[in-house]
Amino acid sequence: MKKIKTTPLAPQEFEVEQISENEANIMAYPFETGYAISLAHPLRRFLLSSSVGYAPIAIKIEGAKHEFDSVRGMLEDISDFILNLKEIRFKLTNEVSEAEVNYSFAGPCVIKGSDLNNDEVEVVTPETQLATLNEDATLNFSIKIAQGIGYVPSEDTHDELEDGYIALDAYFTPVRSATYKIENVLVEDNPNFERVVLNIRTDGQISPIDAFRNSLEVMYAQLAVFNSEISVKAPVTIERAEESPDLKKLTTHIDSLGLSARSFNCLDRSSIKLVGEIALMSTNDLKNVKNLGKKSYDEIVEKLQEFGYEVGGDIADDVVSALKKKIEAK
Repeated sequence: MKKIKTTPLAPQEFEVEQISENEANIMAYPFETGYAISLAHPLRRFLLSSSVGYAPIAIKIEGAKHEFDSVRGMLEDISDFILNLKEIRFKLTNEVSEAEVNYSFAGPCVIKGSDLNNDEVEVVTPETQLATLNEDATLNFSIKIAQGIGYVPSEDTHDELEDGYIALDAYFTPVRSATYKIENVLVEDNPNFERVVLNIRTDGQISPIDAFRNSLEVMYAQLAVFNSEISVKAPVTIERAEESPDLKKLTTHIDSLGLSARSFNCLDRSSIKLVGEIALMSTNDLKNVKNLGKKSYDEIVEKLQEFGYEVGGDIADDVVSALKKKIEAK
């Protein structure tokens, strides 16, 4: 008789294949039939619509009044210059959401993305050509660069600009492509489980892994509205337990607590080697450690608190599970 399930199998395997600096495959499995696409499709939508990036939103060019104007000595007219500018991808370096950057060039020269690097911005498409100047040309211009998501038409920013600026359509999304495929995978002789392979390619403003992390955060935030009424326990971080800062701290040796020799030796003789082992204990378990007196108990509790944890305190379920595996393997 076929075994009847009461809950679907939860995927346990997560892999990242780094294809290049700006491209990666993210794989997760095994999923029950139909579950992989149910997860992959919304993730793709969030990757393309909700990833935060930077884009020019306005430009002011000395001697040009509108986008159909031209600058003496520049090969490109203003409309071509703007099209080239939109192909250049910027990153603001001072953790600000908006900046105005000024540039000045004299010909003869070919201006590329790399020529726009300075203390305020980093250009991640250095070879993209912006303009060509002859020997008599000078080009002075200012760019407003902002942080945002998705696409914002020039009409939405036009009213907020100072005189002389030309508003630009802004395409903020740093994810150039997000595709997925569903593959069959074998689980205990059953070939009907699935693996999702999500391919993410960015323009360099953000890494594929960070883009994936951001999309998960947005997905969790969107789903959180249901939690207020239904009280479903939702994860608050997208980090895998094996990579979380909590697990790294909890799996450090008890040497890190700076205990006195007496307290340390009591724990060591009881084969308690990791900080997490103490954090998982109840107060009674700790008090019952052989030869551990009240003074040593109080010291251990205090040192653990300084380390950021409480004896018998709350630790995320996924971290507890990963921690127990580390303890068993020590």
